[in-house]
Amino acid sequence: MATELWAVGLVTIGLVIGSFGPIFLKKSSKTFSLNPLKMLKNSNLIIGVLAYAFGTVCFLPALKGGELSVLYPLVSLGYVCVAFYSKWMLKERINFYKWTGILMILIGVSLIGIGTI
Repeated sequence: MATELWAVGLVTIGLVIGSFGPIFLKKSSKTFSLNPLKMLKNSNLIIGVLAYAFGTVCFLPALKGGELSVLYPLVSLGYVCVAFYSKWMLKERINFYKWTGILMILIGVSLIGIGTI
């Protein structure tokens, strides 16, 4: 089964939006409480969970259109998105080791992509 372009696009949309999940969960941790009523009032927690859910909902139908061995490694690009979102929204630094990790992820995903041609 060849991987359809729409499936790659759907995974990409899911990972770009789903990668906001950890950012908002990090923001929610400042005021997090196990009290269910406080959880419902924690907008960052709700947004974070919804972002993760959206990413998952995008990934599920994409599986019909492609090979798991091609689509799932694309999900690792979410780590790259999270690094950049963290820099942008949380003012975190991207040091040499993070840049190296990002480069290795990009190389790995590229090699998997080349192997499917």
